[in-house]
Amino acid sequence: MPVIEVQDLRKSYDDVKAVDGVSFSVAVGEVFGMLGPNGAGKTTTVEILEGLRPRDAGSVGVLGLDPGRDAGDLKRKIGVQLQQVSLYPRLRVAEVIELFASFYGRAGVVDHLLALLGLEERRRAFVKDLSGGQQQRLSVALAMVNDPPIIFLDEPTTGMDPQARRSLWETIEQFKAEGRTVLLTTHYMEEAERLCDRVAVMDHGRIIAMDTPDDLVRAHFAEDAIEFSQRDGLTESEVESLPAVVNASIQGDQVSMFSDDVPASMAALLQLGQERGEPIQNLRLRRATLEDVFLKLTGRTLRD
Repeated sequence: MPVIEVQDLRKSYDDVKAVDGVSFSVAVGEVFGMLGPNGAGKTTTVEILEGLRPRDAGSVGVLGLDPGRDAGDLKRKIGVQLQQVSLYPRLRVAEVIELFASFYGRAGVVDHLLALLGLEERRRAFVKDLSGGQQQRLSVALAMVNDPPIIFLDEPTTGMDPQARRSLWETIEQFKAEGRTVLLTTHYMEEAERLCDRVAVMDHGRIIAMDTPDDLVRAHFAEDAIEFSQRDGLTESEVESLPAVVNASIQGDQVSMFSDDVPASMAALLQLGQERGEPIQNLRLRRATLEDVFLKLTGRTLRD
């Protein structure tokens, strides 16, 4: 039985359909990602699951509870890290964790959570003096004070430097190893590809694709990507007319083309650059990614 089950979830604000018929389920021990740009409906969906926001229609079950009807019971059983959080600025880090732990009768967890989130050196720092990334880590620590089987993480690595981001990824992987279920929203492709067992791609309040990251890529791209920079105004149709090129996209001066015969496409591209007197710059070959899937499905990049 899934620990999270959502059927035809809907939420509107006046004429805006923030969540428009979303359905999915999450299994025990799964890291499930919701991937999409700001305004896609990710946070609204998650807040409904957490019992923080009422839904207009649809059915929702989390740990066998209805968040709309059983919010009090549910909140004692889940961990929640919000995208934006306001903490007590003049409390010290250890004091905030101790305070939140007292709400659940969980004494003696401060040292463990400080170590888990890499905050030991900041234990006596005031919350107001933490960096944005440190506040995010503190927020995740607070989501763990009740030892929850399900953890909701809403854009948990926003504002973190690369080292801190990777450290939190390791923590999330540890959650999974412990058998916890994690529902994660993100707009970082690398984060979704590394952490998530399955990903739901959201746009304009709908899930437009859902599968494992690898299977999503394989379903939409059997080809490799050739990328380069341009200055002479090549069009997508010109790029797609090159031998073996199946699909192409141009974002500013960056060109991506997908080929099922890389040597043939590369040779033709270099020849075209030579004929135009404009050498191809920053040429590289890579496999397709979730970013490419999103661009193909929506016609825009994730950060547009």
